[in-house]
Amino acid sequence: MKVPIEIALHLHHQVGYGTLATHSTHLPGYPFATILPFVPDENHCPLFFISQLAEHTKNLLADPRASFLIAQPNGEDVQTGARVTVAGEVRRIDASDGLVARYLRYHPEVKQLLEFGDFAFFRLEPARLRLIAGFGQAGWIEEPAWKAISPLSLVQESELLEALDVQFADRLRVLGLDKYGIDLLLHGKRERLRFSDAPLAPDELEKAARRTLEAHPS
Repeated sequence: MKVPIEIALHLHHQVGYGTLATHSTHLPGYPFATILPFVPDENHCPLFFISQLAEHTKNLLADPRASFLIAQPNGEDVQTGARVTVAGEVRRIDASDGLVARYLRYHPEVKQLLEFGDFAFFRLEPARLRLIAGFGQAGWIEEPAWKAISPLSLVQESELLEALDVQFADRLRVLGLDKYGIDLLLHGKRERLRFSDAPLAPDELEKAARRTLEAHPS
């Protein structure tokens, strides 16, 4: 069944954590699951900042194949909310200054950990995604479809955020911006505001972002 890929994309931006399942080195043949914070990079791939001493990191260094569950908080009934399982390979990367800055906007509490040598950035490169968007809406998203999602460069995002900060810094904090929506923090809670005509061209984003933020009842 064909499922709306935009739902999976917005889940990546709406939720700040997920469950990572790796291949256990301590108990060969068994999966090892743990909860991790993450940030989507400019290509909407999950980015982790993790200690190389952690059990899941040791597992990844031995076998990068993993799956990552991102679930929409939906009260007590978890089965009614949208969720996506991302299967792929998680590998260590040398994060650019722009990518580090993006991660810190979402998770500023890890800034002090940048000085510790055992922490590093890892990125999940999706091979396939399984989306359950609701009753009767479940299906696979293949790698080519995910990679076809239009990205916004880190430089373009940084310039747009600087322009928006002049107007909206006093009432909310914009975490990130892409061609499909805006991530913001309001009263300590993350929200995802979607653009109705996405994906937008880079030269349309500032105007659309201002219109969307001005209409938000913050």
